[in-house]
Amino acid sequence: MPKSAKHLLIGSLEAYSGKSATILGIAHQLKARGLDIAYGKPLAGGWGQSKMDDDDGDVQFVAQTLELPQNRLQPTLLTLGNDTVQKRLLGEDQVNYQELLAQQSRQQQGDLVILEGSGTLDEGRLFDLSLLQIAETIQASVLLVTRFHSLLLLDGLISAKQSLGDRLLGVLINDVSTEQFDVVNALVIPFLEKHGIKVFGVMPSSTLLRSVSVGELVRQLKAEVLCRADRMDLMVESLTIGAMNVNSALKYFRARHNMAVVTGGDRTDLQLAALETSTQCLILTGHISPSKEIVSRAEDLEIPILSVDLDTLSTVEIVDQAFGQVRFHEPIKFQCVCQMIDEYFDSDRLLSELGLESKAA
Repeated sequence: MPKSAKHLLIGSLEAYSGKSATILGIAHQLKARGLDIAYGKPLAGGWGQSKMDDDDGDVQFVAQTLELPQNRLQPTLLTLGNDTVQKRLLGEDQVNYQELLAQQSRQQQGDLVILEGSGTLDEGRLFDLSLLQIAETIQASVLLVTRFHSLLLLDGLISAKQSLGDRLLGVLINDVSTEQFDVVNALVIPFLEKHGIKVFGVMPSSTLLRSVSVGELVRQLKAEVLCRADRMDLMVESLTIGAMNVNSALKYFRARHNMAVVTGGDRTDLQLAALETSTQCLILTGHISPSKEIVSRAEDLEIPILSVDLDTLSTVEIVDQAFGQVRFHEPIKFQCVCQMIDEYFDSDRLLSELGLESKAA
């Protein structure tokens, strides 16, 4: 009988901390070192998820990107949401999810199963699928991925250590700005290590990883693409509202990089100004079609123009949400995170703590 795989559960204190990116980067590196990797996401959905998120699509993206065969994928047990919670409360769902999870664990082959946890430590508790309950059920080690907002982060990590106990293998601190890097290395890492929380890596902020593709904006805005539908892969790093006079706008536009510009369909002057600066797409509101001159210029410059059936405020809110809940479905982001994991993550220490060895020559 083949030896059952070890399990590493990747969790976070809050949604959109970078778990999916971390999993892809670590799994890619460990595969390159000869380990047989499996992947799963026991609990999908959750309160941090937007209605536009697609967990099944996320799982398939991970599987395809890592080239995992079907027998190295674990099916999701439950999608957390109002409907599933209501069924549980009404007694319509009496499934023993821990037993299902344990069965999956016993049957899974490979060296290491990397499981993606939900957005917080407690999500899924109603179904006995909180992060700690999952870890205890399948004897998994937990790696927490956390964004570095400020030193106040330490409270959450100390609390997580008390909750998870010996199940907590350590942390990866993500999205650290250049100005904060020295503080994290000089103060945060020694403090955490002293309190029994191993730090496996400190990842710098990346505008690319926080960017959103034009295609994703089209999807979330339900936009009509008026030109250059072939450039949906362009990456947007910032949002600018074109509502001022053209001289002020030009000065403002020139200071930004790889932006999406939201403006009225009748503001030809601002549209032209945007097209001559670092713009990745124009988003036009107001049900007014752009002039032929604008469309022609955008075609030449390979800049997509999107038309939305929304007012400016609603458009900006949706785009802002897209930046706050960045998906990880672009190959260029995968390449970026693999390079960052190679440079900033201590895989040797991870393997040692898991009791695994590199198999690559």
